[in-house]
Amino acid sequence: MKRNFKLSALALTTLALTLAACDNKKAETSTSVTNTETSTESTTTAGGDSNTLVVQSSADIPTMDPGTTYDTSSGQVVENLYETLVTYKGNSLTELEPLLATEWTASEDGTEYRFTLRDGVKFHSGNSMTCADAEYTFRRNLVTNTSESGNWFLSESLLGTASNANDDKNISWTKISSAVKCDGDTLVFTLPKADPAFVSKLAYTGQSIVDSEHAREIGEWDGTEATWKEAVGKDLTGSPLAQNPSGTGAYKLLKKDANAVTAQAFADYWGEKPAIQNILLQKIPEQAPRLQAFEKGDADMVETGGRPIIESQLRGKPGIAIVDDLPDTSAFGISMNHAIKGDVIGSGKLDGKGIPANFFSDVDVRRGFVAAFDVPQYIEEVQSGKGEPRNFLLPDTFPGYNKDLEAPKFDLEAARASFQKAWGGEVWKKGFTLNVSYRANSIPAQTGMEMLKKNIESINPKFRVNLVAKEWSTLLEDGNEGKEAMVMTGWAPDYADPDNFVHTFYSSEGYYQPRLNFKDEQIDAWINEARSTTDMDRRNELYTNIAKRAIDQAYYIMMPSNPGILAHREALGGVSQDTFNPMISFGTGTLWKNLSKS
Repeated sequence: MKRNFKLSALALTTLALTLAACDNKKAETSTSVTNTETSTESTTTAGGDSNTLVVQSSADIPTMDPGTTYDTSSGQVVENLYETLVTYKGNSLTELEPLLATEWTASEDGTEYRFTLRDGVKFHSGNSMTCADAEYTFRRNLVTNTSESGNWFLSESLLGTASNANDDKNISWTKISSAVKCDGDTLVFTLPKADPAFVSKLAYTGQSIVDSEHAREIGEWDGTEATWKEAVGKDLTGSPLAQNPSGTGAYKLLKKDANAVTAQAFADYWGEKPAIQNILLQKIPEQAPRLQAFEKGDADMVETGGRPIIESQLRGKPGIAIVDDLPDTSAFGISMNHAIKGDVIGSGKLDGKGIPANFFSDVDVRRGFVAAFDVPQYIEEVQSGKGEPRNFLLPDTFPGYNKDLEAPKFDLEAARASFQKAWGGEVWKKGFTLNVSYRANSIPAQTGMEMLKKNIESINPKFRVNLVAKEWSTLLEDGNEGKEAMVMTGWAPDYADPDNFVHTFYSSEGYYQPRLNFKDEQIDAWINEARSTTDMDRRNELYTNIAKRAIDQAYYIMMPSNPGILAHREALGGVSQDTFNPMISFGTGTLWKNLSKS
């Protein structure tokens, strides 16, 4: 998978303070909503209409095809037009409940799952949902498994590889069709080995059930063995299904253009009918008009710019409600590259003018940098005093995080002692010049790196840290090619299981390995055991072992947790800490159908 796409898009909401950037183009602010079912048009100010939810943000919506949905903007629409077999219960990250399935069972060895599907469910096209639709959906996801989708983790579970058939020649139609099939009206998944995260993966929006009859009619893959190879790795971003969706969700699409998406409550929805009939999502790139519309009541929610804007400009304003201290399900750390490529290393020697390419392979160098980062100061200056130091690059809201472990402490004397031992004393004696990049226009990233620079240079006058601002796309590319010495590295979850973070950050086969270039065989063994056993007590024990060793080996400078905050109009009901689930893409942490307006 092309996970840098995921980080820069899916994580926009969770990581807004650190990563999100705005496009400074003008946009139309019309709030008219077209109702195609009643053939009427409302041109009133929709924000004041109790039947219309109005949301403004700066982001595009790249696709509405579940098979390639892997970003927050697309996800917040797709999760309301479509539905998955299972979903998260309330605000829980550990409890799953049926949605399009009514129940499921697992074999004792964890390699077979059987799902009973809900009767009486209609797609927006009017077609009835059957097991054949679910079979088609998952086979299509395994076949296409594009670089811009989250289907890599479905493929890992069902085929034993994250790749598609173009990249892994061991994948055959027989493997795909055997992995997911209907037994009468029962959907059966067969896994090559147990995967404790499998059911959580099915709650991901990208695994929503599509209307197979409708898909074939509009030109999608026909679902047969005769044509499957032609569909392998196919880009679905602008697919026929992306243009003309048909889901089972509580809302159906009315229109999508460059500046707006409109949707309406689906009259034949199988579940409880939504209180709000119309949805209007507007693209307003500039922040000022969004905030103006929000304060006037012309929008129910807007992309605010995060905590600093909410605290300074919105808190206490009439008609605006604030929900604070929401769970943080992202994790951030500053990676230290053990085998740096390119010219960022300067002289390439420990001569005060650069660093060797393997500078960070010395554990005392890493320990020195970890001890020199002032996490409490970062919390105060960047996060308005919100958040706690972390001991592991796993959200403390997730299973597997052991809150009893002590987080690394800011200690310049300990940093000094580590640097004095590093490289047999040569680092202390000769000094170094280190070139570090951060994301251009990201004040939090710049502030964090400036804090680190100041502290490192205060330890020894021979230590120099040069900071360079880079555009996000360039920084991602250079980081993923191993050309950066240090990178602010973050992850937001695809599914609520610790493996999604631990393998990503710490495995020698994990996605962020190019930014690290280390191999810890003991950690690899623990990770592989944890991702193949369903015994949660054993998994928790293994994750504690990994966290302890990772702290000792100082693989990352770990950034603190960063509780979320959101603002909404008081007239919008159904938004609270009790209802907020961070695995829902929409900003309220709920689906549209669970909201109301007064």
